[in-house]
Amino acid sequence: MRIVWIVGVCLGFLGFSPLGSASRASAQDRKVEPIEYATARVVKIFGAGGIKNLHAYCSGFLISPQGHIVTVWSHVLDDHQVSVVLDDGRRFDGEVIGAEPTLDLAILKIKAEDLPYFDLADAVDVSAGTRVLAFSNMFKVATGDEPVSVMHGVVAAKTKLTTRRGNFETPYQDQVYVVDAITNNPGSGGGVLTTHDGLLVGMIGKELRNASTNTWVNYAIPVSKLRDSATEIITGKSKKKLETMEDEPIKARNYVALDFGLVMVPDVLVRTPAFVDAIIPDSLAAKADIRPNDLVLFMGDQLVQSCRSFREMLGTLEAGDTLKLVIRRDTTLLPIEVSVPPRKTPEAAKPK
Repeated sequence: MRIVWIVGVCLGFLGFSPLGSASRASAQDRKVEPIEYATARVVKIFGAGGIKNLHAYCSGFLISPQGHIVTVWSHVLDDHQVSVVLDDGRRFDGEVIGAEPTLDLAILKIKAEDLPYFDLADAVDVSAGTRVLAFSNMFKVATGDEPVSVMHGVVAAKTKLTTRRGNFETPYQDQVYVVDAITNNPGSGGGVLTTHDGLLVGMIGKELRNASTNTWVNYAIPVSKLRDSATEIITGKSKKKLETMEDEPIKARNYVALDFGLVMVPDVLVRTPAFVDAIIPDSLAAKADIRPNDLVLFMGDQLVQSCRSFREMLGTLEAGDTLKLVIRRDTTLLPIEVSVPPRKTPEAAKPK
């Protein structure tokens, strides 16, 4: 059984360099305690959840003085309003301005200025055996100006996290730091991993279980893997910016969920996650092996924000289109493709 130490001692001093600087000053040079430095840059995020045993909170960290925030891409961001609480207790509405699901990355923006932040250019790659600190709002320990949790651990390995069945099932398929501490708890996703002197190392990932051993893995995605995509989203150069229905021409709205045999869960939130409640027998959805409790994550390359937006997105389809979905079933991501047939008119539906 591993023992997780909660760190509450001063471990040195740390400050920060301007955005874009290549400087990696030591903690002693920065004259700020590492824990104080990091916690001031970690935020608490509250959004969608509360149904299907989903927690409605996660963590994130500031990466610009203008309020850009890195967090993990998850159902929490599917609410109409995402609330972001800073270390000093100030609360802001957060807007999802972009995402890169293959990296489990999302970028939020709050309307604020002159905020403390981590400079992505100062992030470091570390090796196995490096002592690290993990900062997150695990178990919703902080809702206002309370400090987030701080854990001490060691990087046990740097290895590849793959998506094939029987291994760690996640859209992210690249290198991760496996940490010898129980860092990946409810609410921890989007938190930050640093060195003992406060240098940025990685983003804490979501809770994942190895399907072959039924054991949980504690890991963080290196910032070096996230840096380019995060910068492109912030500067508006990314092709993965989230689009709304108003961003594209609307086709004839011919189809709704029931046309495919999908019965979605009731809209208990403005952005209720797009869970399937039931499947109509012998329908297109049944033939595609979509099942109750599946969560629709993507339609085409667009993130499905809610049941409501999913129905609107289905409404843009026409006969001859291909409905491409990515669904989550337990911890597995599954691609689904369904050909859209001509919609039956009332006359065509009459028996001859």
